[in-house]
Amino acid sequence: MKHWVRWATAASLLAATMGFARAETPREFEVSASNLLVVLRESPGANKQDETLTPFGKISARAADGREFEFEASWFQYLGDMHLRLVFDGERRVQSASPDDLQRLRLSPEEALAQAVDNLRRRYGEPVAQPWSGGLMQVHGNAPELDSSYFLDREFWEEQLRRSPSGIVAAVPGRGGLVFARADDDSAVASLRFSAAALFASNDTARISSGLYLFKDGRWSVFQPPQPPGD
Repeated sequence: MKHWVRWATAASLLAATMGFARAETPREFEVSASNLLVVLRESPGANKQDETLTPFGKISARAADGREFEFEASWFQYLGDMHLRLVFDGERRVQSASPDDLQRLRLSPEEALAQAVDNLRRRYGEPVAQPWSGGLMQVHGNAPELDSSYFLDREFWEEQLRRSPSGIVAAVPGRGGLVFARADDDSAVASLRFSAAALFASNDTARISSGLYLFKDGRWSVFQPPQPPGD
């Protein structure tokens, strides 16, 4: 539990900073369905077994001057040790959407996620899979910091599944990293285990997940459980 509290506090401070940014510069972020994006972030210590969207609810945070407050953002526990955040795109950064924003746009979380993925493809390109090393494939678009978001592009993974009906095993060790292997390629899966663990361990500031995930039958599941957080 202490690991989760430590992470939640840090995440809350980041969200609070982003919230203040919108209050100070309201024109920087266009609050519209066409400007929604989605990003994946780490939830240390979690190991959620299904990919339904579970809202965070109210989040406690502490401002720079020591004041404590609560707020709600469109953040959802997603799968394994990952959560997703629905955000509005800006010129240099993104701004977390609130539940009220989704209500004004008349979008359920699932509809907002689908819209965000469509916007990602339209604005930053359709995902491309290129050979990497050890039989692995690397996925990327035109914005490296958003490459991990293509994990949520079900259309892309359905296409990969048609080429590998036994399933796809993927890793999302960092924000700019998304790699996968055919589930029936034992050598490539072994390479994925090693490479993903190394990439996750080497990136403290932008890491996402220490687990591996299987795409089969149109859905993601946990293939290898995330590592327990260190003390």
